Amino acid sequence: MDITFHYPPELLSLLVDTIPLLCRSKKDTLLFLRGAGVSKAMTSDLEEIVRKKRDEITKYEIIRSVLTRLNERGEPALRERREVIKRGVEFDDFSGCWESDRLKAQGLVVQIQKLVDVKDSFTRMKDEREQERRVNIAKREAEIREIQQRQESLESLKGELFTLFGEVNPSVRGKKLEDVLNRLFKLSGIAVRQAFTVVGSQGEGIVEQIDGVVELDGQLYFVEMKWWKEPVGVPQIAQHMMRVFLRAEARAIVISASEYTTAAVSECRQALAQKVVTLCTMQELVMVLEKKADLANFLRRKVHSTIMDKSPFPTIVID
Repeated sequence: MDITFHYPPELLSLLVDTIPLLCRSKKDTLLFLRGAGVSKAMTSDLEEIVRKKRDEITKYEIIRSVLTRLNERGEPALRERREVIKRGVEFDDFSGCWESDRLKAQGLVVQIQKLVDVKDSFTRMKDEREQERRVNIAKREAEIREIQQRQESLESLKGELFTLFGEVNPSVRGKKLEDVLNRLFKLSGIAVRQAFTVVGSQGEGIVEQIDGVVELDGQLYFVEMKWWKEPVGVPQIAQHMMRVFLRAEARAIVISASEYTTAAVSECRQALAQKVVTLCTMQELVMVLEKKADLANFLRRKVHSTIMDKSPFPTIVID
């Protein structure tokens, strides 16, 4: 029921008709109200009339006056209004009523119980709908904040990637590039294992240096990153291809700051008979960032085209 005007007309009318039947006298009626927590300030003038035994007021008028006052007070009188209803619907001992009023009182109490049940049901449904609406709004706001934070992070990564083009120290540039790309993969929802080494079991020391491994659609891709001034050729790719060929289910992604030689692309095309090898350029990743595209979807389209068209270096339009 509405919190600021708890008694709708039909319920107010029922309460006015019922409560006087539950009380034998005017004093009993006032006691009923005081028992419900109604303050003396609400009833003092009525008590004074009853005390002086004046006949110009009835039990019905007492109840109507007090309930109307409770309604007019709005939310501050919510507890009293609810207690009046509670005492009415839970009334079960009609022995104190006048004998001629008992059956009528019982019938009216049942009517109040039914009406309150209906009102409470509607209130619960309204509250549930309101709660659902609040949850949906909160969810939507959280989604919007997440999108905004992701866009801000992408902008930051784009700036970091651009600064690498001015870095002259290859070692520093390589480490920073690994970090930027790893964060880009994670931000795009791609599981990443960052750069790691493989140590030989016979005391050979480090036998492999792997830039990183990503998981896309349940497949593992060993990632190699190259930053050469000249186009990447067969020798620069061969070592990475060997790592992939020595692992049964592994696939390869190569990302280069420069283009690839025709021979390197041809070599990778031949390898497609046994392994999935996809070639990317840094320029493509920059375009993904520029257009705020989905990196995972871009790589997915790259791989699909590589497999379907037998092309290790397919051109993908970035929407």
